Amino acid sequence: MGMLRNLLALIGLLAVIGAAALYAKFNNALDGFDPGAGNVFKEFGEALVESKSAAEASIWKVQVEEGLSAEDVEETMKFVANEHNMSNVGELPLSLDIEAKSGSDYRFVKIYLFCNSLIAAEMLDYSDAYSAYLPCRITLIEDKQGKLWLMTLNMDMMIYGGEPLPPALKEKAIQVKEYILDIMNRGAAGDF
Repeated sequence: MGMLRNLLALIGLLAVIGAAALYAKFNNALDGFDPGAGNVFKEFGEALVESKSAAEASIWKVQVEEGLSAEDVEETMKFVANEHNMSNVGELPLSLDIEAKSGSDYRFVKIYLFCNSLIAAEMLDYSDAYSAYLPCRITLIEDKQGKLWLMTLNMDMMIYGGEPLPPALKEKAIQVKEYILDIMNRGAAGDF
């Protein structure tokens, strides 16, 4: 019995040492990253394991309240975007294009493009790679059960997932994130 206890203690000790080594390696790997990077990667990893979809793990989504139409949501989102000085720089009525090309009805899908071009210019001056995130897109989509959802890219990876942004730019990026989430949340609630 003593030998089994010693063997289990040794296994436990090795597990603790291994965990400490992984923790140290992970922390060293994040040297030079934004202090929020570890949490962003952790949340992404958890969402990925749960959903088994990188696309699902990298978005924010909000279900639209029952009784609201796509037009109600659109009107509210445009109002809120205007309130935050986010220009509506385009719309893609994807379901209409699908219907025109397929000749069959398709569930509602429309993508709205919002942007504060002055903040966008600052992001581009920092790195051209941010152009892939521009403009901020919110999709209004009817799921296969007929429920409406609003979806957008999770911007935390862009804000916190690498080396720290310059403080003033980071503040503006967080502001845009808050505006997009407000547009979505109030749009989903029909809250002018």
